[in-house]
Amino acid sequence: MQTMFWADGVLHILDQTKLPGQTEYIQAGDVETVAQAICRLSVRGAPAIGAAAAYGLVIGALAVSTTDKTLFLTALQKVSVQLAATRPTAVNLNWALKRLLTAVNKHSDLDVDGIKQLLLAEADQILEQDIVANRQMGEHGQQLVPPNANILTHCNAGALATAGFGTALGVIRTAHRQGKNIQVYAGETRPLLQGARLTTWEMIQDNIPVTLITDNMAGYLMAQGKVDLVLVGADRIVANGDVANKIGTYSLAVLAQAHNIPFYVAAPTSTLDFSLPTGEQIPVEERDVNEVTAIAGQPIAPAGVPVWNPAFDITPNKLVTAIITEHGVIRQPYVDNLKRMFERG
Repeated sequence: MQTMFWADGVLHILDQTKLPGQTEYIQAGDVETVAQAICRLSVRGAPAIGAAAAYGLVIGALAVSTTDKTLFLTALQKVSVQLAATRPTAVNLNWALKRLLTAVNKHSDLDVDGIKQLLLAEADQILEQDIVANRQMGEHGQQLVPPNANILTHCNAGALATAGFGTALGVIRTAHRQGKNIQVYAGETRPLLQGARLTTWEMIQDNIPVTLITDNMAGYLMAQGKVDLVLVGADRIVANGDVANKIGTYSLAVLAQAHNIPFYVAAPTSTLDFSLPTGEQIPVEERDVNEVTAIAGQPIAPAGVPVWNPAFDITPNKLVTAIITEHGVIRQPYVDNLKRMFERG
């Protein structure tokens, strides 16, 4: 299941807006196509859009024909700004762009052709390292999953949201492969139904038992004793452990606490943002009203009704039982333990 792959100067992006009905790849040979794919959620999930943005910067660099290094670096910076503006909440996007630009600054002796080769090598590394990190997360996280566990997840934090294997779903995959006899409940995740369309599809592909529920069934499911743990991904985790994730995550965390159910977040260290002290500073993307007023292009609400459509919410650290990273499981106090883990890693 390849979210994206690079071949002959073109980034091939799995169009997730077509899933599960069709499997089609967008052939992105220019920066604008990559930017549009990120904006319209053809590629989505924090690690995946980070990798896509990295390749987008490579595409932008390859399109610059000048051999003048100053002009080239100016053009490269403009491409970076364009890609960074596509989606504001997931920090991996800016992290990936910054990583590539930092690599360029560290190799100031390179000419333009050398920089282009360096950028492609760095983008390839981001893709490869994300898969490795996901598998490591899976190994650490599965230790938190008891045998015969019922796991509730939200949105899609699987192979489709990453370079491959997945964060939250990577933990689930590993637990399944360990023979733990797990059952997954996938919330549909309105308004764009990533849980219904993508998570259930991934679980079925791997023969992992999965049951689809609507988002407003989660509390009653917990009250029935059918949830042993909640496991989600993240788009940004700030210094104090507050978590930005798909809208509806905060509600699940509140419900989990009310029912004394552990609430786990799985995310790579590239999702950490130590520049922000708390979740209050995280920019929350608001998206088109049509995502709420229509499903698959069919109107479900009166024309012109006012709509509020934040794509993410913020879960306070006090509701998070533990954060699973590629370096291990982190618990409170997050201010100290996240920083210590990051420095050690």
